[in-house]
Amino acid sequence: MEKEQTAAQSAGLIYGLNDRPPLKDTVFAALQHLLAIFVAIITPPLIIAGALKLDLETTGFLVSMALFASGVSTFIQCRRVGPVGCGLLCIQGTSFSFIGPIISAGLTGGLSSIFGACMVASSVEMLISRVLKYTRKVITPLVSGIVVTLIGMSLIKVGISACGGGAAAQADGTFGALHHVGLAALVLVLIIFFNRSSNRYLRMSSIVIGLIIGYIVAWAMGMVDFSAVQSYGGFNIPIPFRYGLSFDISAIIALALVYLITAIEAYGDITANSLISGELVEGETFVKRASGGILADGFNSMLAGIFNSFPNSIFAQNNGMIQLTGVASRYVGYFIAGFLILLGLFPAVGLVFSLMPEPVLGGATLLMFGTVAAAGIRIIASQRIDRKATLVMALSFSFGLSVELVPDILCQLPETVKNIFSSGITTGGLTAILANLLIRIKE
Repeated sequence: MEKEQTAAQSAGLIYGLNDRPPLKDTVFAALQHLLAIFVAIITPPLIIAGALKLDLETTGFLVSMALFASGVSTFIQCRRVGPVGCGLLCIQGTSFSFIGPIISAGLTGGLSSIFGACMVASSVEMLISRVLKYTRKVITPLVSGIVVTLIGMSLIKVGISACGGGAAAQADGTFGALHHVGLAALVLVLIIFFNRSSNRYLRMSSIVIGLIIGYIVAWAMGMVDFSAVQSYGGFNIPIPFRYGLSFDISAIIALALVYLITAIEAYGDITANSLISGELVEGETFVKRASGGILADGFNSMLAGIFNSFPNSIFAQNNGMIQLTGVASRYVGYFIAGFLILLGLFPAVGLVFSLMPEPVLGGATLLMFGTVAAAGIRIIASQRIDRKATLVMALSFSFGLSVELVPDILCQLPETVKNIFSSGITTGGLTAILANLLIRIKE
C-alpha cells in the first residue's frame, strides 16, 4: 500500500489507482469524466441513424443503448472480470472509427447486418489480445497512423453533409441553405471559442456548450419539433437482438480491419493510462493488463452488438482528465459506469438528442473528425519518414481516398468485392498493411 501511494505521489496524483476517494470527490471526478465523453458516445449512433434515415423512435433507442453499453463496458474495464479488463480508470464509449463501414453495411443489409458484423468481427480484436507481441510487428505505428488519418478524412464527408442539412435537406431541396450552414458554423465557432478559454471547465465542456446553444438557436428558428415525440416517460429495457441478426461477409471483413487497428490504439491508450496512473509500463504485470484491456475492448464490442449498440473502444480523452483532476482511482469508473447505465435506461435522454437538427451535430462532428485525422498525422510524424515509408503512405492514401472520392471505380466488380472495398478505411488500411510488409520486407 505504501509503495502504491509513493507511485501515485510521484505521478502527481491526489488519489492512486486503488485508493478509495471520499464520496464527494468520487462523484465530482465522475461527473467531469462524464462531461468529457457524453457527446462522443451519443454522436456515432446519431450520425449512423441519420445516414440510414431511421425513424425517431429507433434513433432514440440506439442512443440510449449506446449509453447503456458504454456503462457496462466501462465497469468491465475498471473492475477486471477474470482475464477481461485492464483494471485501470479506463472509460469505454462508442467508437468513431467504425462509422464509415457501419453505414455501408447498414445501407446494404440494415441494422441486423450491422450488429451481426460487429459481433463476429470483434473476435479479431479478442484474438489479437492473445497474440499481442506478434501483431505489433505487422500493425506498426506507420500503419496505425495511416488508418487513423484515413478514418478522419473519410468521416469529414459525413460531417460536412450534416452541416448542409443531411439526408432530409437533400430530399426537400434545402441542402446547403444558409440557415443550415450558418447554424453549423455557429456551433463550430462556439466550440473553438470555448476550447481556447483559459478556464479548464469551459475548455472541458466546450463541445457540450456549443451543442446546447446550437440546439436552442435551432429551436428558436423552428427547426426542432418536440411534438413528434409521443412520450418522454417510461424505461428503456435493453432487449438483446431487438433488430435481428444477419451476416454479410463483406461487412464482416470491413469491420474486422478496423478492429485490428482499434486493438493497437487500445494498447497505446492503456500504456498512456498506466503511465499517468503511476503504474508500470513494462514487465509481466503490464503485459497482462494490456492484454486484458484489449480483450475487454473486443468482448465489450460483442456485448454492445448483443444489446443493439455499436463497437466500443477506450476513450483517450479520459487520460487527459486523470491528469487534470489528479484522480486515477478505478473506483471512480464504477460511478461513471452507473451514471451511463442510468442515462441509457431513460428514453427521454435518447429522444431529446435524436431531435437535434443535423447542422447542429455537423458543426461539432466536423471538428471532431478533423481532430481524428490530425491525430493520425501526429502518429505518422512521430516515425522516421524515409523513401520506403513515403511509398507506403502514397499507395495507402491513393487507394483509400480514390474509392471515397470516385466510388464508381468499383461499379464493374462483383457485389461482395465492391462492398469490401467501398470503404476508404478498408481499402487504404489493407494497402497499408500489405505495402508495409512487402516494401519494407528486407528491414
